Amino acid sequence: MSVGASFRFPPDKWEQRKKLRRLSWISVGMLLLATVITGLTAGQSQAMKTAWLSDFLTAIPPAALLVALRFELREPSERFPEGYARAISVAFLVTACVLTMIGLYLLYDSVMKLAHREHPPIGTIVLFGRQLWLGWVMMAALFVSALIGFGLGKLKVPVAERLQSKALQAEAVMNRAEWMSEGAAIIGITLVAFGLWWGDAAAAAFISVEIIRDGWKNVRQVIADLMDESPTRLGEQALEPLPKRLRDEARQRRWVKNAAVRLREHGHTLTGEVFVVPHRDSMNAEELVDASGALAAELERIDWRLHGLMVVPVRGLEETSPPRVAQRDESRDAAD
Repeated sequence: MSVGASFRFPPDKWEQRKKLRRLSWISVGMLLLATVITGLTAGQSQAMKTAWLSDFLTAIPPAALLVALRFELREPSERFPEGYARAISVAFLVTACVLTMIGLYLLYDSVMKLAHREHPPIGTIVLFGRQLWLGWVMMAALFVSALIGFGLGKLKVPVAERLQSKALQAEAVMNRAEWMSEGAAIIGITLVAFGLWWGDAAAAAFISVEIIRDGWKNVRQVIADLMDESPTRLGEQALEPLPKRLRDEARQRRWVKNAAVRLREHGHTLTGEVFVVPHRDSMNAEELVDASGALAAELERIDWRLHGLMVVPVRGLEETSPPRVAQRDESRDAAD
């Protein structure tokens, strides 16, 4: 059993982690480039200003992830005996909270502009000696920004699946949803061109709602992880089958009468306890310790994410009532 040691990624997953770091650096650079492009062409358009802030906010998650990756594999210390694996979750929480709060502010600002009937002035610029409506420049900038977001999202999805990284998967969803935000801004500017002054602020409100939706979804997910929720499938609310698999594997040992498993997510890793009821008088105390350690090592090999798994001999187990579990799942589905 591994106690007081940091997690070590398998060689193939280590390569994926390196790819995650490279993608994070690329994301920060490309999204900041998109921020500059939309910022230079924003003018007085509320939709463009909201799209600009959306691009900037989307660059925060990969930056936070880069910081967390520097701490994730540090050796456990006396102050942090569990290690620093949850640095990933902390960065995820900060990002989700910032997204939600900024989205709420943008929604308020857009609604106020609609209520006050503010007409956005979209003027003209001189380009290569010719006068050009600034709206066309804005649309081009938004199109480039949408391509950047969609491309980054598509690159991150396979890495997130191989690493089972919820933080990266959330980033991918946010990036690939950029085309919706940028598309809404393009529609808003087009409506202004046809004299519909409210199109600009309405598009900004739509973008802000998307920011709030992504932020709130991520806040719920990371809070559940920090509250030691049982591991869930990537991008879903359904629980993973891994605890049942570990329980069934433990029950196959001849010296084990019954077993139960309690797992929780710890950054990119999974940890927890396997409670076993040994057959009475099947072995002495020393043999039980050796058998428990061997079982822990065997179970950790079932899934590369398992780390620090503890096998705890107990006298008996209370089975969880199925109706209570079903009621909990139904209440979560109703809340969604």
